[in-house]
Amino acid sequence: MQTLQKRVFPSKLSSLAKIACFVATATDAAGLDERAAYAVQMAVDEACSNIIEHAYGEQGGGDVECEYEVTDKSLVITLRDQGHPFDPTAIADPELDARLEQRPLGGLGVYLMRQLMDAVDYHYEAGIGNVLTLVKHREVCT
Repeated sequence: MQTLQKRVFPSKLSSLAKIACFVATATDAAGLDERAAYAVQMAVDEACSNIIEHAYGEQGGGDVECEYEVTDKSLVITLRDQGHPFDPTAIADPELDARLEQRPLGGLGVYLMRQLMDAVDYHYEAGIGNVLTLVKHREVCT
């Protein structure tokens, strides 16, 4: 079984609801249970929020390409943008045991993505831009 779908959304916070609907279609197509589907939704929402806020920032105007592929073993979500390069996989996990006032602001979103997904991969491609791949394995009954 293999399903591939792709859509492009304007890099605006108002696009997050449409992206969530697209991702819901993906989790349904993959047959994910409610908990796994919620994890994917949260991770993609965090990633897209970061793209909109940080990759495009004040300049705005770009797009977020969202693609999903359902394979025999996984749901693979790929996000592409032409904004400023930012590698979330290079961010260290936060020190969760540190006192709140000793922690820097931010950084929990990337940590959350890593906790919710089975794999998170980033690379930059000339001419394409930032490519973030999020993978959630499907539970397959045999």
